[in-house]
Amino acid sequence: MPRNDELRLIARVARMYYLEDVKQADIAARLTISQATISRLLRRAREENVVRISVHTPPGTFPELEESLCRKFGMTEVIIAECSEDREGQILRRMGEAAALYLETTLQAGEIVGISSWSESLLHTVENIHPQRRLAAGRVVQILGGMGDPSVQTHATNLTRRLAQLIGAQPQHLPTQGVTSSKAAKKALTDDAFVRETLTYFPQITLALVGIGAVEPSKLLKDSGNVFTSNELAELARMGAVGDICLNFFDRNGKQVPSAFQERVIGIGLDQLRRARRVVGVAGGQRKVEALLGAMRGKLIDVLVTDQYTAARLDAAED
Repeated sequence: MPRNDELRLIARVARMYYLEDVKQADIAARLTISQATISRLLRRAREENVVRISVHTPPGTFPELEESLCRKFGMTEVIIAECSEDREGQILRRMGEAAALYLETTLQAGEIVGISSWSESLLHTVENIHPQRRLAAGRVVQILGGMGDPSVQTHATNLTRRLAQLIGAQPQHLPTQGVTSSKAAKKALTDDAFVRETLTYFPQITLALVGIGAVEPSKLLKDSGNVFTSNELAELARMGAVGDICLNFFDRNGKQVPSAFQERVIGIGLDQLRRARRVVGVAGGQRKVEALLGAMRGKLIDVLVTDQYTAARLDAAED
């Protein structure tokens, strides 16, 4: 076929596909050409610069920064929320909205969802989820003990119950505190039939939603009573801890910091967490940077939802 005639055909197919929104099968039928040939001609359209595709980045989105973080840390996905201010309240609201949309668009029917207690970022996430009418997830499992100070107790139980309600799942509460007074107390509490039942769901979790904490606990966690003493936290810091996931403390490279304190925690362990198909971390703010770096370097999370200011700090730290 003479080149001009070939280019004319390439351009004709490209106009029908890109400008007239005609499906490849319909183009093939209209032009009496096989669909495989139509696909080849569309590929040639790009090679010959008949078609040039450009993507205009919408204001308030950060694809280059997201791609940079995915590349540097080996992440599956990074979602960056636009914030008008580098302030915790604003960051929590915007991260919650972004994380809620991510969950709404990626949740699969029958998923076993694990969610940690005492996370303000996850509270904001659940508050922003729209009820899913078609989706029926299997179960929402509380993966860190949620009992604590009665004045804030409703946060932990409502988080699990409300998420389950929104995604059409059964709630599975962990009816015990997150930090016990001793190893013996932990054993006694985990011998409870209701606690044991919840623990059996940990290996089945397909999607884990976690907050990422700094060594110094958030006000919500501190108020709950599910915390170590100041001396214990200082000892963890001396041992190299930079942050925690479900009160599993890790160092700057994401390796768990071994300590006797861990024997008092009732919740999912890092080894169990790694078995989930997806671990989604929702965290941001200046005080979380070192913890986030450790979690990402250690591959403790697959997906990160954060804010633009924190993302820029994370990116600069690995340059």
